[in-house]
Amino acid sequence: MAEFSTDKIRNVTILGHGSSGKTTLVETLLFNAGGTSRVGRVEDGTTVSDWDVEEQRRGISINLSVVPVEFQGTKLNFVDTPGYLDFVGEVISGLAVSEAGLVLIDSVAGVEVGTELAWEQLDAANKPRFVFINKMDRENANFEHALASLHEIFSGTILPFQLPVGSAESFEGVVNLVDMKAYLGADATVAEIPAQMQDAVDEARQNLVDVAAETDDELIMKYLEGEDLTEDEVRHGLRKGVLDGQIIPVFCGSALGNIGLFSLARALTNYVPSPANVTTTASIDDESIDLNAQADGPLAAYVFKTIVDRYVGRMNYVRVFSGTLAVDSQVAIQRTGKSEKLQNLFQVRGKDLESVTALVAGDIGVVTKMDDLCTTDTMGEQQTAIMPPEYPTPLYSVAVMPATKADSAKMGQSLQALAEENPTLLVEHVSATKQNILQGMGDTHIDVAIRSLDNKFGVKVDTAVPKVPYQETVTRTASAHYRHKKQTGGAGQFADVQLRVEPLDRGDGFAYDSEVFGGSIPSVFIPSIEKGIRQILDRGVIAGYPIVDVKAIVFDGKHHPVDSKDIAFQTAGREVFKIAMQEARPVLLEPIHYMRVTVPEEYMGDVMGDLNNRRGRVQGMENRNNRALINAEIPLAEILRYGTDLRSMTQGRGIYTIEFARYEPVPNHLAEQVITQSKEQESDQE
Repeated sequence: MAEFSTDKIRNVTILGHGSSGKTTLVETLLFNAGGTSRVGRVEDGTTVSDWDVEEQRRGISINLSVVPVEFQGTKLNFVDTPGYLDFVGEVISGLAVSEAGLVLIDSVAGVEVGTELAWEQLDAANKPRFVFINKMDRENANFEHALASLHEIFSGTILPFQLPVGSAESFEGVVNLVDMKAYLGADATVAEIPAQMQDAVDEARQNLVDVAAETDDELIMKYLEGEDLTEDEVRHGLRKGVLDGQIIPVFCGSALGNIGLFSLARALTNYVPSPANVTTTASIDDESIDLNAQADGPLAAYVFKTIVDRYVGRMNYVRVFSGTLAVDSQVAIQRTGKSEKLQNLFQVRGKDLESVTALVAGDIGVVTKMDDLCTTDTMGEQQTAIMPPEYPTPLYSVAVMPATKADSAKMGQSLQALAEENPTLLVEHVSATKQNILQGMGDTHIDVAIRSLDNKFGVKVDTAVPKVPYQETVTRTASAHYRHKKQTGGAGQFADVQLRVEPLDRGDGFAYDSEVFGGSIPSVFIPSIEKGIRQILDRGVIAGYPIVDVKAIVFDGKHHPVDSKDIAFQTAGREVFKIAMQEARPVLLEPIHYMRVTVPEEYMGDVMGDLNNRRGRVQGMENRNNRALINAEIPLAEILRYGTDLRSMTQGRGIYTIEFARYEPVPNHLAEQVITQSKEQESDQE
């Protein structure tokens, strides 16, 4: 691939609902540019973007893929992203390194769930957006219907830059409302505007000129004085409106039929901002700065995706925001402070790598053989850090256990490698339940991760629904006495301890103190009692869960000058603490989460009723763009598989986020069930 300067690079993330044609669009654009000799098919697993084994098996995109396309002296770096909600992390990563997003819409379905989610991510990233109404050659294709659905659901000046010539089986091209020419067929043959479309074209053109004039003071003055705007002036006004976020251009065509793509590529070249015209927020020593994309500026290259392969090693996808990333140069990793020599640098196209000597500001490539480099890291000549995007909290969890002893040795490291690849995958060991937990955005996300463990790392695991990490505490002050006396024929053991337990404020953990005076228990044995208590803090006394927010106070006891020893007071401390806990009215605590559910208004009643049935407490509601936003607090035990139920209730149109809030006591009737179940499991294990 030829070398391109920063001003000749465009970075565009492709977004949209699943099966809206994102991968096919990129594939066809690449073919048009001569990047491939044939157009691959998603159904056959032959596209450049969908190169992963799981993507080919499922027929959907799972990972983001970078595909550069040359068009009229400009390099268009397309970041093809998944449309399925579970893989939203890939969308967020893609937008973090692009200057704009291209949202695909099915001409028959109009705005769908994935469209709304893509729009929300563009809002969060504050990026300009373009819309491509795809599949205009599909049966029942309706450009006006799709456009109306955009206006109904989204705000902003959503403005057609093109009109379709025909639809469904009669679709043959597009009319460009800027240069007022028709472009027909796959080769974009220039033609006259069809006579039957002239009135509609004139009206749409007038709307376009009106909006273009309003973006610039000089243009609006000229326009109000009755002068006609030139084509260049119209294009200038539209470009300014797009860059400012005032205008959302709409294009149309057929990715599969290769119609309208020439006009789309030309528009992206003209209207997507160059990296040279965009500043990026970064920080040096926690002070915020604006970085300009200059090839001769200070180096700042951001890692937005990591792939760990047991054969190839670590591959890091990087976007250069400033400076030039060059082979054999020394680069510092901001997170670690270490400096390494850059040995390998590549241009990337799907899974194919092409060795290069440098990447200039604005470009995207791949670095290999840098084992300390992870997603969201910044490489540079100084301690510069690109501000990473905010990734959502995982919503779906499974407990994972190695299938065999051989898998046990490799499972931990392999799980960690998966988490390094995907910022929305988390791995943790929960001591309260003694389980290894894999967390992701949904059941499909987790299923893909489990299969990747086997395919990529040769690790097989079994899964189960995670246990709820309950905790145990006390609700009142209570005292207890225990005497440990043991004679075995030789040296005996003796310890007598009186102990009091008191409840602490939530979140204070465990505290230990002594009020022993006068030597009834020698000071050397006071720590022994605490050591014995700590032996059971993680095991609990009523249901096997960790004990928290309790203070244990030794206030009296006795010792024996010969038989008292460390082990005796450990045993006495452990047993007296158990008795005191039972006397202090122990309770189970359960985790409570903040939840924010977003659903179409027509499903609000069903969702509210369901939340009430799950012991949820609704904190408030608001309406936004025909959608209801419900804020609630709800026990984790009630939402372990909520995503599946919400999709069922809302026909896939509901989404939610959760965030840990605090621990609260479990209602008595439910606590009894948990305690009984815990004792049964303990009995079965014995």
